[in-house]
Amino acid sequence: MKIRVVAAVVATVLAAQAQGAGFQLAEYSATGLGRAFAGEAAIADNASAQGRNPALLMQLEGQQLSLGAIYVDPNIDSQGDVSVSLNGTPVYATGPGEADADDFAPSALVPNFYYSNRLSDQWAIGVALNSSYGLATEVPAGHATAIFGSTTEVTTIEFAPSVAYKASDALSFGVALRALYGDGKVEATVPAWAEGLGVLPQGSTGSILKSVEGDGVAFGYRLGATWEPAAGHRIGVAYHSEIEVELEGDAIGAGFGLAPGASKPGSLKLPLPAYAEFATFHQLTERFAMHGSINWTDWSAFEALIVEFPGEPSNLLKEENFKDNWRFALGGTYQASDIWTLRAGMAYDKTAVGDADRTLTIPDSDRLWFSVGSAWQLQKDLTLDLALTYIEATGDAPVNETIAMPISGMGNAEISYSGGIEGNVVLVGAQLSYVF
Repeated sequence: MKIRVVAAVVATVLAAQAQGAGFQLAEYSATGLGRAFAGEAAIADNASAQGRNPALLMQLEGQQLSLGAIYVDPNIDSQGDVSVSLNGTPVYATGPGEADADDFAPSALVPNFYYSNRLSDQWAIGVALNSSYGLATEVPAGHATAIFGSTTEVTTIEFAPSVAYKASDALSFGVALRALYGDGKVEATVPAWAEGLGVLPQGSTGSILKSVEGDGVAFGYRLGATWEPAAGHRIGVAYHSEIEVELEGDAIGAGFGLAPGASKPGSLKLPLPAYAEFATFHQLTERFAMHGSINWTDWSAFEALIVEFPGEPSNLLKEENFKDNWRFALGGTYQASDIWTLRAGMAYDKTAVGDADRTLTIPDSDRLWFSVGSAWQLQKDLTLDLALTYIEATGDAPVNETIAMPISGMGNAEISYSGGIEGNVVLVGAQLSYVF
C-alpha cells in the first residue's frame, strides 16, 4: 500500500467538474438523474431514495431492490502555458499548445445498490451501497504541466444501513450510519522541459518527483425528515455529516529526499464535507408533479492538503481555500400512461473554488445541468429507469498556479502555469427496481 505524494503543489482529488462542485458525486441513482436531482430529499420512487434522505423509506411499500449505474463521460480541456524563472530571471516558456491538455479527465462508471424493507406502519429499514465522492485527472508523465500533478485519483465506496420511523401521518424521520472506504493517489512527475533545461539529468523525463497513494476507512451519519402537510405535497430535509478519511501508506519520490525504490510511511487527511438539502414535491394534477431542491455543501472545511510523517514535520502540499457552494434544481414528472413516466430537470451548480485557488487537478467551475429521463414498468413489480444529462461549464475558469523550489547548485526556481479550463460532461444512467 502506498501513499504517493504529489509535487508540493498538487491537490488531492478529482475531476470535479464532471459531477458536482469540488469532487462531490451527485450521481447516486439514474432515477434522480432524469430530473437533475431536483426534489430528491422529498421524492421516493424506489429504494434509491434513502441515498439522499433515509426518512423516505416510510414512503416505500414492501421490500424493494434497486440496482443501477451512471456512466460519466467528461470532456475537459485546458489551454495555457508554462514559464520558468531561475533566481528571478526568465529562462523558459512553452510554445503554443505545448502546455495544453485535451480530455484529461477519463470516463468512469458509478454503480449503486439499494434495498428497503417496510417492517410495519411505523418502521422501515434499508441499505445503500454507492459512491458520494470521486474522480480522476491524468496527463502524460512528461507533459509540460506534469510537475503540477500528472495523476490525481480518488475513489470512495460508501455502505450505509438506514432506519426510518413514522411519527404521525404527516411526519417521518430517518437516520443512517455511513461507513466509507477511500482510496487516493496524487502524483507529480518530471516534465520534458526540465530535462531539456539541464535542471535534471538525461533520462529523467516522466520520473516521479513526489507521489502519495493510500487508503482508509472513516464513519459518518445521515439524517432526514419528511413532512406532508397535504396529500400530494411533501417537504424533505436531509443532512449528511462530514467524513474525514485518513489515507495511510508510504511516500516515495526524489522530492522527499528519497532514493529510487525507497519509501517512508505517511498519511494524508482528506476531508469530505458535510452537505444538506431542502426539497419540495407538489402533485399539481393527476399526472403532473413539480419538484425542486436547494443544496448546500460545507466546502470551506477543505482548507489544505497536509501529509504527516511519523517523527517528522508535516508537509504542506497545497493551500486549497475552498468555499461553501450552493446548488439549485427544478424538475417535473409526467405520468404519460400506466407504464410510462417521463422526467426532466435543470440545475445550476455553483463552483466551490475561487479563481485565485483553482488548479488543474481540481478543475472546478459553475455548471448548468439539463436532464431528461423516463421510467418504464416492464412488469407489475419491475421498473427500468433511463436518464440522460448534459452538463455545461459556464463563465470563465482561469487557472494560475506557481511552484517555488530550490534546485541544487542553481538557486531558486519559480514554475508558473497560466491558462484556463473549459468543457462539458455527458451522463447516462440506467436502473432496475424490483418490488417483492
